[in-house]
Amino acid sequence: MKDLIKIEVNENQEPIVNGRELHEALEVKTDYKKWFDRMCEYGFNENIDFCTVSQKCPIANGGYQERFDHAIKLDMAKEIAMIQRNEKGKEVRKYFIQVEKDFNSPEKIMARVLKIAENKLNVLQLENTQQKQLIGELKPKADYTDIILQNKSLIKIKAIAKDYGMSATEMNKLSHKLGVQYKEGNQWFLYSKYQKHGYTSSETINLKHKDGTGFTKLNTKWTQKGRLFLYELLKKNEVIPSIEKRGDINANKEIYSNI
Repeated sequence: MKDLIKIEVNENQEPIVNGRELHEALEVKTDYKKWFDRMCEYGFNENIDFCTVSQKCPIANGGYQERFDHAIKLDMAKEIAMIQRNEKGKEVRKYFIQVEKDFNSPEKIMARVLKIAENKLNVLQLENTQQKQLIGELKPKADYTDIILQNKSLIKIKAIAKDYGMSATEMNKLSHKLGVQYKEGNQWFLYSKYQKHGYTSSETINLKHKDGTGFTKLNTKWTQKGRLFLYELLKKNEVIPSIEKRGDINANKEIYSNI
């Protein structure tokens, strides 16, 4: 009975099972969608007992088809197993009861508490780093920030990288190597000695995961002053824009004279 069905945990550290895997484990012959819709008639509620998730699956003609699946909480999964009223349903329900018992053991509870604390600490550290960059840039209040970010003089690192025949990833890694910025989580931040020179302008935006939980991300663009700073720094390290490699110096001067 061990590992009869894979058990995962959601953002709230609650045990969940995959709907299609449960459907398969119960050896249900009915099509999954019809079966799950019928199960929901027993009073289960979306976003309380289960969550709907979708994914793109490849099909024969080379395209993709959207397929819906469900993350089901353990209480709902136990009840569904009981509803089947057969030996396989009894076996699966017994398995879930044992999983729940293990999940609520003192050792497992303490492990989850420590994991939650670790995640919260990581979020706080990231938010603190974001705030430091915003403060370092002497950023004014948010409503004025919106005006700044719409200014055509601001530019994404992707556009700067394109001038050098690089991808944004390559440019970020090169800037890190040259001591301009560092990465924390999935975001890049200027080192403190560069934060007060007006090289970048940033805003914190609120986003949501597919399961509805929120997170923040720093949206950073470079000013023309910052672009010139990168140009001079890269040139000192023998990294020059593609246009200079072609020898079109006059065109290059025209581009950078407006910075």
